[in-house]
Amino acid sequence: MKSSFKVSLKANERIYINGAVIKVDRKTSLEFLNDVQFLLENHVLQADEATTPLKQLYFVAQLLVMSPKDADVALDLFRKNLSALTETFTNPHILSELKIIDELIRDDKIYIALRSIRALYPHEEKILSASKAAHQAPGHIVEQPQPQLAAG
Repeated sequence: MKSSFKVSLKANERIYINGAVIKVDRKTSLEFLNDVQFLLENHVLQADEATTPLKQLYFVAQLLVMSPKDADVALDLFRKNLSALTETFTNPHILSELKIIDELIRDDKIYIALRSIRALYPHEEKILSASKAAHQAPGHIVEQPQPQLAAG
């Protein structure tokens, strides 16, 4: 038998288990005795918080737990986002982690994949900050996009 997994919840906290939303009314612990897909409420990313490429990937991956009936659509979207990220990022650490995350999703280890994506947030923040600083450096000209006119 596989080892169990224990989760402690605070009063009024929610947990998402295989698509079900469970809210506890008092501090409690749950022990999972078999494999289960779950997501703690404090790890749920809202759509308006998915402001970076990795957070967008996380948002899509969490749908696999929160809405298993839509897993096919979410998985397709995850694959598209992952493909775009592997073509965009050049950081070797992020690229190797994205490969592992892809394998975790394939092996239905979504919770671990989500945790791995969250662990990449600081690396992404450094890259985005450096890019933003480079574009705001004195003497650097930032080209403004030209509006597209509709054909009349």
